[in-house]
Amino acid sequence: MTALQERARRIVLSTVSSDSHTWNLVFLQLLFEEHGYEVVNLGPCVPDAVLLDAVREHAPDLVVISTVNGHGHLDGARVVRKLRADPLTSSVPAVIGGKLGIRGAGDGDKVQALIDAGFDAVYTDSADAAELPAQLELLTATGTAGHRTHECVA
Repeated sequence: MTALQERARRIVLSTVSSDSHTWNLVFLQLLFEEHGYEVVNLGPCVPDAVLLDAVREHAPDLVVISTVNGHGHLDGARVVRKLRADPLTSSVPAVIGGKLGIRGAGDGDKVQALIDAGFDAVYTDSADAAELPAQLELLTATGTAGHRTHECVA
């Protein structure tokens, strides 16, 4: 890559610390790469400190947290507060999506709490994955987190 070439937009992709699922990460990585993103996939069960270290190291344009075990509202809120508290990671846009709680469709109340904790967008498990790349493009276009209070549900 020459100095004149621009690097691909970079995403750090992760689960929450209690989530051992991997298919969701593989699907999202392929989807993002298809849309021109470079993806650093941290895999399942990522401790908060490992995620923060990866964000510091890779300087991504966006952090994407995927959760399917029903604990996303707890673990996600905790990790995004840590991202926002660190001067090196506080301005990186961050989104979370998947099964946010154990009630499925009844977990809409978790969305605002996650936005209040620091996420720029929250996607419930009923969100349309086909719309995700265009929505993420809006988040990465500015290069900074603005806590947009963006609720993304189907």
